[in-house]
Amino acid sequence: MLRSSENTIGAWAFLIGVVLAILIGLSTTLLPIPALVNYSKHIYAALVFLGILVGFMNTTGKDSQTFLIAGAVLVIVSRFGMDSLSGSVIGLDLRDAVTSVFSALLVLFAPATIIVAMKTVFSIARV
Repeated sequence: MLRSSENTIGAWAFLIGVVLAILIGLSTTLLPIPALVNYSKHIYAALVFLGILVGFMNTTGKDSQTFLIAGAVLVIVSRFGMDSLSGSVIGLDLRDAVTSVFSALLVLFAPATIIVAMKTVFSIARV
């Protein structure tokens, strides 16, 4: 099975983005890594860029519907998860860590989902 380089780049951007989102989310609360905390603005900017890259490169045709459903669910659940967490998780005070990870995932997935949605609308509107 041949893969296009576009899908490979999009897949790597997605993977790197998720790992960065989790790292920056945890580094600001549970595992304070000074370099990540100091450069968090730059890392969030990189997450937005990776989200845009994922949105443009990862989805075509039938895959866009699946991505939109998964992306919308992830964005909605992350946002509600941030708002609804209270107290502790399994006896540990993980609220800040989970909220921070959800926030970083939102920064990655919101631009990707918006771009895929716009691409889908424009492809439907073609006459």
